[in-house]
Amino acid sequence: MIGIFDSGSGGLTVLKAIREQMPSTDILYFGDIKNAPYGEKSREELSRLTINNIRVLQTRGATSIVSACNSVSASLAVSLYDVLGLTSQNLIEMVGPTVSCFKDFKRPILLAATSATIDSEIYQSAFQMLGIKIDTVAIPKLAGAIEFGTPSKDQELLIAGACAAYDMRKYGAIILACTHYPLALASFRKVLGEDVQFFDPAEAVADRVKRQLWPREVGDGKLRFLVSRDTPQFRSHVTKLLPDASYVIEVLD
Repeated sequence: MIGIFDSGSGGLTVLKAIREQMPSTDILYFGDIKNAPYGEKSREELSRLTINNIRVLQTRGATSIVSACNSVSASLAVSLYDVLGLTSQNLIEMVGPTVSCFKDFKRPILLAATSATIDSEIYQSAFQMLGIKIDTVAIPKLAGAIEFGTPSKDQELLIAGACAAYDMRKYGAIILACTHYPLALASFRKVLGEDVQFFDPAEAVADRVKRQLWPREVGDGKLRFLVSRDTPQFRSHVTKLLPDASYVIEVLD
């Protein structure tokens, strides 16, 4: 069984992509809404939450883990492999699959992400090794606004304020390097323009999951959700992204 975790609803975009590629896989999703958003937290706090999230999934039977959160991906350390009994073959994060999609890209890239992801410089270092020019823009509070249902107009103001100093014509692609951001794609397009090429890492991660975990993770297509806090926004996102799925949602004490 594949275990997926995120700070809330953002990782549902990754879950949807994985189910489309591997519909027979059993999946357990943990949304840590009680501690959302993750994007403004320290590396130490992110590491603690990461360990807790993985253990929650493992104790309920997950044998492979997908970290569907870029902020957490930036905090993952090789030492976690030994602590949690994981290897590079059954722990998949967001950064590697995303960067690999741009190995032959020639134009500059703009990375839109949380402060935690940008401050870690993990994306910048990876693209630098590929010789690709990358600029970054942090959009504070946007992930939380998406998670807790702030009106679209207010989300658009956050995007506009953060991106005001950037000329979008300069970039060949804008990477939405927070899994919450694709949930607000309409707002991004409204603010930044319909001609901008947005890249959602969910498909890249799903491709990596299938390559590494198929057919080992073949199951009955069962889908379960765990949340550390129940919200109508989370349930709404699940319904919109997975309209035909059968599932149960369990709220942790």
